[in-house]
Amino acid sequence: MDVSNGAQATTTLAVSGAVGAGLIIVALALVALIIGAFWFGMRRRDKELPPPTPAEQPTPPAHRAHIEQENVHADDHFPGDGTALTPYELGEQDTGTTPPESDRPRD
Repeated sequence: MDVSNGAQATTTLAVSGAVGAGLIIVALALVALIIGAFWFGMRRRDKELPPPTPAEQPTPPAHRAHIEQENVHADDHFPGDGTALTPYELGEQDTGTTPPESDRPRD
């Protein structure tokens, strides 16, 4: 008669039961943590100031804040007959300043 086989089955069953109970405890702890975080967030949200009403919103300024000025240096003449300009007819269309000639080129 083999006595050790029965003892091994009981030990395996006890270990699997302990692992199952441990997983249930961890799952309950996670659920409690999530519920606690939700409760804490709701308490913090209740302490915040409410959003402003439409009457409390800032009013726009009476004058325009952005004033557009024409660039007097731009040459934006288009042909009067409605034809499109080709690239070689456009000329130089820079958007910024050119660097001075005194800068030495980088190697």
